[in-house]
Amino acid sequence: MSRRIKRMNPKPRDRDERKESRPFKARSESKAGPRPGGKPSGKPGSKPPRFSGERAERRPPKAGFEKKAEFGRKAEFERAAPKEPVEPLLPTKVQTVKVTADENNMRVDRFLEARFPGLSFSHIQRVVRKGELRVDGKRVDSKDRLEEGQSVRIPPLKLDAPKVAGELSEAEQKTLKALKEMTIYEDDDVLVLNKPAGLAVQGGSGMTRHIDQMLEVMRDSKGQKPRLVHRIDRETSGCLLIAKTRFAASHLTGAFRSRSARKVYWALVPGLPKPKQGRISTFLAKEESEDDTIMRIAQHGDEGASHAVTYYAMVETAGNKLTWVSLKPVTGRTHQLRAHMAHIGHPIVGDPKYFNIENWQLPGGLQNRLHLLARRIVIPHPRGGVIDATAPLPPHMQQSWNLLGLDASRFDPIENAPEE
Repeated sequence: MSRRIKRMNPKPRDRDERKESRPFKARSESKAGPRPGGKPSGKPGSKPPRFSGERAERRPPKAGFEKKAEFGRKAEFERAAPKEPVEPLLPTKVQTVKVTADENNMRVDRFLEARFPGLSFSHIQRVVRKGELRVDGKRVDSKDRLEEGQSVRIPPLKLDAPKVAGELSEAEQKTLKALKEMTIYEDDDVLVLNKPAGLAVQGGSGMTRHIDQMLEVMRDSKGQKPRLVHRIDRETSGCLLIAKTRFAASHLTGAFRSRSARKVYWALVPGLPKPKQGRISTFLAKEESEDDTIMRIAQHGDEGASHAVTYYAMVETAGNKLTWVSLKPVTGRTHQLRAHMAHIGHPIVGDPKYFNIENWQLPGGLQNRLHLLARRIVIPHPRGGVIDATAPLPPHMQQSWNLLGLDASRFDPIENAPEE
């Protein structure tokens, strides 16, 4: 009796199928950007004496996973069509839910957004402000953080229908285009915007247009929208980090809390700071009035006082009248850089809150606007490697740099400042 033997000789895969996927690596900056590895490239002898010591080496990112960005890079906001429509669960009556382990330390507004995709920012703020939402029977603020096991009373909510591709109105399409034009870095998890001066990050009293509201047009098929990771002042321009997924938001906010994120700011100040490089360490406390809120220099132990540390370094001067300084905040207090520069007698040009030099005249041709730029952000990527994004000078600061003859491609000595 014959026996048939089936030979296993599968057809070899195509060449493209055998090729391993390569991790994304964006182009590095061609001019003023940092050299690979994040170390500054300057001429011999150009390092300032104060910060000339070598920094401790950071743990190198995984091979091939370094992520860099340069201004002007095109980014797409393509959203795949949903496979199946997702119907949000409408809470039509009061609910009481328990905070899970995964939700521990989550902000109240983020908790609601995660539990009920499609819930608008304004609706979240309204139910919290009116006290309709309670945690263990007590009123809370939207910024308060929850703890595992707490009971959250949730009132009936009105959810917005999730948006899908092709359903954006003309106004929303313009908003999406505006976000695209601001984008200096993007991947599946992270978005870095070059926020223009004058555009608020979050809403407030009478505020109708801000970044958080604009991000509504980027909701995916499940109703999830990109989340703010940190904030910069309304009149400050430059790098603003956005998490596109909850996974990324958790890792990036953790990096800020552990101070793994490195931020560099550029500013224009009057006079010549002495010494040329230094460390500013104070306590700051919020001082509120009917018309305004400012941060004042406080003493250790004062109510609401928080420790704040900033490193500064002179980059270039315009005679003895103005100085371009680079700033590296170690902590992230409200108005920290503005309050600190005013504290050492060199407030930032165009600052309506903290510029306190009497009879000082703005040089002709310079605009009386805040000369503060969130120049660069370097932060570990949630999936490995490093995000390194740089923003250009905004138009009013570029005009000042041109008039004063300042060279934006100069070596930035703040690179050698300590990380703590």
